[in-house]
Amino acid sequence: MKVYRNIFPLIISPENLFAAWEAFKRDKRNKPDVALFEQYVEQHIFALRRELAAKAYRHGPYEGFWIHDPKLRRIHKATVRDRILHHAIFKVLNPIFEETFIPTSFSCRIGKGTHKGMKKLAKMIRTVSRNETQPCYALKCDVRKFFGSVDHDVLLRILDKRIKDDDTMRLLREVIESFATTRPNLFERRGLPIGNLTSQIFANIYMNEFDQFVKHTLRVKYYARYTDDFVIVASDKEYLGELLPRMRTFLKEKLHLELHPGKVTLQKHGQGVDFLGYIILPHHIVLRTKTERRMFRRLKARVSAYRDGAMSEVTLFGSLCSYLGVLSHADAYRLGEDVQNSFWFWMKE
Repeated sequence: MKVYRNIFPLIISPENLFAAWEAFKRDKRNKPDVALFEQYVEQHIFALRRELAAKAYRHGPYEGFWIHDPKLRRIHKATVRDRILHHAIFKVLNPIFEETFIPTSFSCRIGKGTHKGMKKLAKMIRTVSRNETQPCYALKCDVRKFFGSVDHDVLLRILDKRIKDDDTMRLLREVIESFATTRPNLFERRGLPIGNLTSQIFANIYMNEFDQFVKHTLRVKYYARYTDDFVIVASDKEYLGELLPRMRTFLKEKLHLELHPGKVTLQKHGQGVDFLGYIILPHHIVLRTKTERRMFRRLKARVSAYRDGAMSEVTLFGSLCSYLGVLSHADAYRLGEDVQNSFWFWMKE
């Protein structure tokens, strides 16, 4: 295994911190806290660098709020200064760990994403079913309260296997331990804040341990994962059932995670495999009903915001194009027509 030493100077270099600022501010310049930071951006970033170089940096508090995405989620927002550091850490860590990830891990990776994940799973199903001529089964699972359950010590041990740099590990511990959702006793801290850029890469690093177990120990051929949601496809239903206890044991003993008991399904693929907002059926792919309803609801709300002057025309039409893009990955021509007709009807009301 390749290890990396002396990467702390790369993380805290002015070049990396200013590049992190540019990446961070790209779609946030209209935010009051970002605009305030930008007024004295050089002073702020050089002050941050001095703290980091002196080993005096301490992560600030989080601001918590709720969103529907589509279920109710608690988002934790760090300060601008801390989020710039998150970007700086990500820029250095991501190339180090990206090369270790399996090809069928699709969450928060360049060239991956939900659409690629759904299409890859559909291809797996076609392969196993031999173009719908043979039996094919899908085992779909979801890790229970994943972000709230990530064990800090386990995560740090995983990071330490490749990063042999005390200063970097000290900084990563500061970032990781700046937040905790679960503390069952004095010796355990758990949880990653939903909303941090670092949480995305930490999640992939953490679940990569499970990916490697599935691919190399269990020798599963057809497996796809997106964050805490994964699917295994095979022609043998009993084989898939036998995998479950071994996966549960690994998750519990190695990662201190557990599968959501209400979100484990094992069924024939003809019933439809629900993955990443789409339902993969024999010969066609449709949008999940909940996703469809949410799309109409959100688009109507955006039209109302535009008519009230709270949203620009560019943003509004960007949302419409985004939803039509989602539909372009499914067999949804008529639904696309309905979306456009509804959009123009709401605009004329």
